[in-house]
Amino acid sequence: MPRSESSSVQQARQMLADRLRELAKDAGLEGKGLAALCGWHPSKVSRIATGKTRPSEDDIRIWCTACGAEDQVPDLVASSRDVEGIWRTWRRLERAGLRRSQTERLPLYERTRRFRSYGSWAFPGLLQTYRYTEDVLRMIQKQRVALDDVADAVAARMERQRVMHEGRRTFAFLIEESVLRNSLSSPEVHDEQLAHVVTVIGLANISVGVIPARRRRTQLPVENFWIYDSTQVNVELVSGYLALTQPSEVEAYADTFSRMAEMAVHGAEAKELINRARQAIL
Repeated sequence: MPRSESSSVQQARQMLADRLRELAKDAGLEGKGLAALCGWHPSKVSRIATGKTRPSEDDIRIWCTACGAEDQVPDLVASSRDVEGIWRTWRRLERAGLRRSQTERLPLYERTRRFRSYGSWAFPGLLQTYRYTEDVLRMIQKQRVALDDVADAVAARMERQRVMHEGRRTFAFLIEESVLRNSLSSPEVHDEQLAHVVTVIGLANISVGVIPARRRRTQLPVENFWIYDSTQVNVELVSGYLALTQPSEVEAYADTFSRMAEMAVHGAEAKELINRARQAIL
C-alpha cells in the first residue's frame, strides 16, 4: 500500500501491529524465537511489530499459528483489509472499469443523511447532467483506464442521484468559481450543466455555494472532498482517494468546509455568477 500521511492510515496500521505484538507477548515469544517459528528473518518480525510494514494475509496467518492464536486470524485479516481500504489507488479501484467506482459507494450514499461536498475543478457528481458526466468520465477513461465501460459508469452515477429525492437528506455543495468556466466538455454540454445547477439552487434540501474568484480568501483551495454525515470523508487525490473516519480528521474537513462556505455566495448571487459564465460561453 502506498504510504500516506493520513493519521487514519497510520493509526489503523499501528493498531494492527499492536494486536500482533500482544499475541506474541501472550505466547511468551520474542523477536528471534517468533521469527524462527515463522521461518522469517528477525528484521521482518520487527518491522511488522512496529507497524513499519503492513503484513500480508499470509503473514498474519503464520504469525497467529506461531503464537497458538489461530482463532484470531479472521479478525486480524479483516483489520488488515480495513487499513488497505483507507487508501485506494485509482489503478486498483478502476482495474475492472469505471462502473465499479460508481456502484461500490452506493451503500454509503444510501445511509448518509447529510452530504457536504467541495469541488475545486468539476461539479460534484450528484449535480452533474448525463452528458457532462459522460464527458468527464470519458476524459478519465482515456487517461487511466483500459476498459471502456463509460456508458455503464454514467448510468450508475445517474442512478445514484436518486438519493437527492429520497428520504430526509440534505445536501450542501461548494464549488470554486473556476469550475463554472472549466472546459471539461463542449460549450453546449457545459451550458446545459450550468443551466441545471441554476434550477437546483433554491430547492429546500439543497444548498449550492460558489466561491468567487475575486473574493479575499480565508481558506486556500484544496482537493475535492465529500463529507458523509459526521462519520466519513472521501478525499480525491491525483493517484487515488482517502476514506477518512478518524473523528479529528473528519472535523478538520468539516471546519474547512465551514470556512469555504463563509466565502461563498448563495442564492441569487450564485445564480448571477453562473449566468455570467453562461454568457461567456455563448
